[in-house]
Amino acid sequence: MDSSEVTHDFPPFFRVYKDGRIERYVAIGYVPPAVDPQTGVESKDVTISQETDLKARIFIPQINSSDPKIPLVVHYHGGAFCIGSPFDALSHSFLTSLASEARAIVVSVDYRLAPEHPLPIAYDDSWSALQWIAAHSTGQGPDPWLNQHADFGRVFLAGESAGANIAHHVAVRAGLAGPGYLQVHGLILVHPFFANNEPDKMIRFLYPGSSGSDNDPRLSPLEDPDLDKLGCSQVIVFVAGKDWLKSRGVGYCEILKNRGWEGTVELVESEGEDHCFHLFNPQSEKAVLLVQSLASFINQD
Repeated sequence: MDSSEVTHDFPPFFRVYKDGRIERYVAIGYVPPAVDPQTGVESKDVTISQETDLKARIFIPQINSSDPKIPLVVHYHGGAFCIGSPFDALSHSFLTSLASEARAIVVSVDYRLAPEHPLPIAYDDSWSALQWIAAHSTGQGPDPWLNQHADFGRVFLAGESAGANIAHHVAVRAGLAGPGYLQVHGLILVHPFFANNEPDKMIRFLYPGSSGSDNDPRLSPLEDPDLDKLGCSQVIVFVAGKDWLKSRGVGYCEILKNRGWEGTVELVESEGEDHCFHLFNPQSEKAVLLVQSLASFINQD
């Protein structure tokens, strides 16, 4: 066997060799949790499931024990379901800024990545993480930050790109779980990925058995019979003017408005910007404005 032969190649994400090895084009470095010297935001890593090695990173702004409880944001990172992590430099920097600006606790889920862990594992991990978080709503969960400081009346699900797709899916599942389950107040989708009518070859590789197109209800709300059960009352969708996924975010808003869901949806465009620009150029004026808009949405009455 020629172990150097490539059988599948999906730049700029990964390629697969004949012997089964998977090589990613971009190495994502680990950034340890710490106290951010500029904002005072503290982060730590937690294990959600020993069985699956599901982890998360929690970010908390400076807070005193006597302070009122603060909003909780559950975040799912982007990366086409196959790269990225809450522990990489881009995510860590963004989530530190978000926790500081919104004065909110942020829990970012390190769901398992495809193709080593094929879809729908990422969706199931993300739902399991929300269940773990929900266990803190009575103040009896395993993490003291969530028990003591998270306001479970103000829970938001958020994600960018593929993570926005996951956040939407988890919000629908939360709605289906019924009124006795954790109540999600709002959904935040930044430059969301949803499939269209052209089958996506890489998604089909990552998700065996899926069409990789918009007739898969996990990949697109278009054919989701449970869309009207979306478990929140407010949605905000951010798109970027030069992003090839812009039309998917705009289309998502239109579908929500016309499918019986009774909440409110807002669309915000960053003109002249590209996909996930706020991660790659976080100090830019429009990236700062995007974080401020997120904070305003989280803290509105």
